[in-house]
Amino acid sequence: MQRVFSGIQPSGIPTLGNYLGAIRNWVPLQDTHDAIYCVVDLHAITVWQDPKELQAQTREMAAALIACGLDPARCILFVQSHVHAHARLAWIFNCVARLGWLNRMTQFKDKAGKDREAASAGLYVYPNLMAADILAYRATLVPVGDDQKQHLELANDIAEKFNHDYGVPGFFPRIEPLIQGVAARVMSLRDGTKKMSKSDPSDQSRINLTDDRDTIALKIRRAKTDPEPLPEQVGGLESRPEARNLVGILAAVTGTTPDAVLREHGGKGFGSFKEVLVEALVGHLSPIQAEMTRLLGDPGALDAALRQGAARAAAIADPIVTEAERVVGFLPR
Repeated sequence: MQRVFSGIQPSGIPTLGNYLGAIRNWVPLQDTHDAIYCVVDLHAITVWQDPKELQAQTREMAAALIACGLDPARCILFVQSHVHAHARLAWIFNCVARLGWLNRMTQFKDKAGKDREAASAGLYVYPNLMAADILAYRATLVPVGDDQKQHLELANDIAEKFNHDYGVPGFFPRIEPLIQGVAARVMSLRDGTKKMSKSDPSDQSRINLTDDRDTIALKIRRAKTDPEPLPEQVGGLESRPEARNLVGILAAVTGTTPDAVLREHGGKGFGSFKEVLVEALVGHLSPIQAEMTRLLGDPGALDAALRQGAARAAAIADPIVTEAERVVGFLPR
């Protein structure tokens, strides 16, 4: 099996967009690939985090991943900081990557904003740690969104330069993006041209995985739409981003297609359609919410599962990173 790696930041309860656009797609990979997933708390502290909140959010994210279908018996699931190989290899990659490469990273510019001089050095070298996350396991496949493709290209540049500079062709493999068909791209409920995001100041813009029935119903009923009825064909959604978003969400949570949704609901107004969407969302998310509650009710068992995952991850990463340190010229411990 090819090895696939992905990580997610513990930045609060995942949204419906996180779930449909990424997490749900990781689940089937457990049976077709050597799958490694982690909660990337090292990445989280590139911007300041309240320590107690970071701990709580790390557990919440781990619980959400398991509740969404990641099985610690079928994949390796752990917390990034628990496997020290990530930080060890990241430092080597800090010394391999060139400043010119990092200067081209658009995500740093976006996150740092206008006051870049006040941004942390960690935020600047974040892509080097991302490369280490993947290459510490010699993973060759990474599920990525559009915003991460540039970082994947940088990871390959780092791997290639390491292999060349130290005369070890093929030591680190080439990483390829994993394309899993058409991913559900979930947009803001307040603006269909923007991605649903945890960073949006309005909680009304998103569905959180832990939202209860009443909250989901209120958010969907308030979701922005236009005055026209739903079209009968997908082509009619092209210039209607909010309508396209709601149709796409219903298709995703019911396991169907936008075409099938419109065959059933085309010509109808949004009032009745939104009620159908609410019921579909509640039915889909309720089992996830119940499992999250169960997992968070026993933090000792959850932590034990994450420690076991870290031990399995370290068993793979430690020999690879130890060999990379030998190649660089570090004395063996």
